[in-house]
Amino acid sequence: MSNSSIKHNVSRDFLPDFRNSGVIARVLIAVNVMAFGAAIGAEPSWPQAMERLVRAAAVVEPLLIASVVLLYLAAPLLARLAYLRGCVAVLAIELALAAAGDAWAAPAGATAPTSASGLARALLLAALVTIALLGYFRLLVKAYSPALAEARLQALQARIRPHFLFNSLNAVLSLIRRDPRRAERTLEDLADLFRVLMSDGRTFVRLAEEIALLERYADLEQLRLGQRLRISWELDSAPMDALLPPLVLQPLLENAVYHGVEPGTGAGEVVVQIARRGDRVLVRIENPYFGEQQQRAGNHMALENIRERLMLFFDAEARIESRVRDARYEVEIEIPYRAEPAPQPGSTA
Repeated sequence: MSNSSIKHNVSRDFLPDFRNSGVIARVLIAVNVMAFGAAIGAEPSWPQAMERLVRAAAVVEPLLIASVVLLYLAAPLLARLAYLRGCVAVLAIELALAAAGDAWAAPAGATAPTSASGLARALLLAALVTIALLGYFRLLVKAYSPALAEARLQALQARIRPHFLFNSLNAVLSLIRRDPRRAERTLEDLADLFRVLMSDGRTFVRLAEEIALLERYADLEQLRLGQRLRISWELDSAPMDALLPPLVLQPLLENAVYHGVEPGTGAGEVVVQIARRGDRVLVRIENPYFGEQQQRAGNHMALENIRERLMLFFDAEARIESRVRDARYEVEIEIPYRAEPAPQPGSTA
């Protein structure tokens, strides 16, 4: 491996998306748990601890709500900053709120030393909590980021499966003389698949790009399987400007062909349906189902990998479900509709 490749694969850090409901929920829960723990640890008895917690909540909760609102509003600006600068900006916001909260909560007539001591304590607590939460979100990203590298490796291995590669190249050879233009397009489709697999998996792509990749892959499989493969595209309501992680939909279509069409002896229909429902994007891919005993290895592993990647990019705002209904196997993905740049999760790509 060359030095340039090693440098290209160095992981990067990104701030959490402060507009994500999962991130907001984690912040609210974490701060309240820390406040509860501090109250319990500071008082010898349960009644005194509860009294202290109520007093602290009168100050902490308004500041916590203000913090969530400010970070929500500032999220687009924070997303454009480098990680360390973004962390400094978040810390500055929290320190400013802590100073404002201390001034608001300070008792009337407090002496200057007492006031200064209270302000220093408030700033220290705000800094510690902010640093702890930023560190937690960074560790959370690191925990899930191997899914990106694993997804690319799995997809690359799938692309070079001997039967797929051999049959695709063999089909190209058969086209060279009777349909050279189609042979050229097929080679271009193969090249595009490899290009996407080698691209940076840490950035969002537009749905239009992912659909174009699906169509290229479908053309290759159509050339290989002929009339055995029928794909029904239901894309009239698809939001082409929606952002999503790369290589999320293509593995699902590949699974549909590999598990739902190849094992059969006749024609198999695969349905690809993508639509926007309010602020959500729904994707459903279904294929024939031949029973659990005929399912090939790797399907559940691929779904779990996609689930982890959706968790990394969208936290609790995304879901993926699979089910068998009427002899058809269905996979459904739901993600938030976003058409503007969002914070990119770090990865070991």
